[in-house]
Amino acid sequence: MLSRIQAETMLTLQAQMNAKINPDWINAAYPYLRAVVVEGAEAMEHRGWKWWKKQQCDLEQLQMELVDIWHFTLSHILLVNAGDHLLAMHALLNSAVATTITFDEKPWVIAELDLVSKLELSIGLAVSRRISIPLFNALLADCNMDWQGLYCQYVGKNVLNFFRQDHGYKEGTYRKLWGGREDNEHLVEIMGSLSSEAGDFQHQLYTQLKLRYTSLS
Repeated sequence: MLSRIQAETMLTLQAQMNAKINPDWINAAYPYLRAVVVEGAEAMEHRGWKWWKKQQCDLEQLQMELVDIWHFTLSHILLVNAGDHLLAMHALLNSAVATTITFDEKPWVIAELDLVSKLELSIGLAVSRRISIPLFNALLADCNMDWQGLYCQYVGKNVLNFFRQDHGYKEGTYRKLWGGREDNEHLVEIMGSLSSEAGDFQHQLYTQLKLRYTSLS
């Protein structure tokens, strides 16, 4: 599971991103779990669910969909706690370790479900405006991810999005290629050189991105 520092970092980044989109995002009360429904369906497509044709699992894209699902899950947790980070962090870190989920008056044993069925259950819960951290944890395991990997991918994507916005992405002046390589490649390389356990991980990451962007652009 996440450490307190990692949980606080993710919640802070998500609140900042939500505020960048709409400073009054809490009162706007967007249906964040509606996005989980869509992202969950996209994840099913990347896994392949059609029994009438041969399909290949795109694991990398599937993992990216889980990161997107987590963005909206965090937003929902923040929203139901009125933006209070302490309450949201408590809700996140103290989620019950459930092995069974009751949905539509039927018990579902998480360990007995395959990946597509877990995604389908996640979508059903999201439609009902519910989440399950134990179910999401099982999804991570099925997609060869752990909480540490999720944390790194989540923070990396958020920091890069903020960096792009701060350096002219909206105005069209941002240069995505640095020294002949895409910014995503530089991001992965820099992340590999830093400790994700550091309390200022996201600030270190932003600083290193800026140094490299300045020197190579």
